Amino acid sequence: MRIVLSTGTPAELVRADGADRGLVLIPDIMGLRPLFDDHAARLVAEQGWTVCSPQLFAGRETMSIEERMAAAAALEDDEVLADVAAAADATGCEPVVLTGFCMGGMYTIKAAATGRFHRAAAFYGMIRIPDNWQGPGQGEPLELLAAGDPCPLLAVIGTADPFTPPDDVAALEAAGAQIAPYEGAQHGFVHDPDRAAHRPADAADAWARVIEFLSR
Repeated sequence: MRIVLSTGTPAELVRADGADRGLVLIPDIMGLRPLFDDHAARLVAEQGWTVCSPQLFAGRETMSIEERMAAAAALEDDEVLADVAAAADATGCEPVVLTGFCMGGMYTIKAAATGRFHRAAAFYGMIRIPDNWQGPGQGEPLELLAAGDPCPLLAVIGTADPFTPPDDVAALEAAGAQIAPYEGAQHGFVHDPDRAAHRPADAADAWARVIEFLSR
């Protein structure tokens, strides 16, 4: 069901009876939509966790992908990470774990440093801010990890993904993240079957690795 977080941002919340763990699911740049409603419902059904997924670009949900790419530089870490923390609170569970995709994966890396989460797994999140997303409110993920007290972090990476070049992946691993590389996979190969980059076998394997990691 749709709720409004304490920050005023909409979110999808799916509760599981007797849940012993909460999961915050940060969507990709296109935000909440049926794809992520389905992911949340499936994770609740399969894992018995309560899942909360906050909206990105709240109040601007009708923007196109081009408009969202242009607006990324205006996002404020303080606001996005406050929404992520509020989503964790909304699960009503402890511990709370975290995952996210693409832009949501980037914010997963950032949120891993906040101390709020038990574990975090980023699907192909940007490790360094892309040039066209640079803005005064956008902190560098690696710098936030170095300055914070990060929880255990797993990064699912496609080796052919231009958003996560090898030097960035090496830097993330040096910062303490566990890397799960998928040879030849492009950006977005897991979460959306309609993408040309989707790789069903690798997607199933990556989901299994993430669930095992977050279950510890």
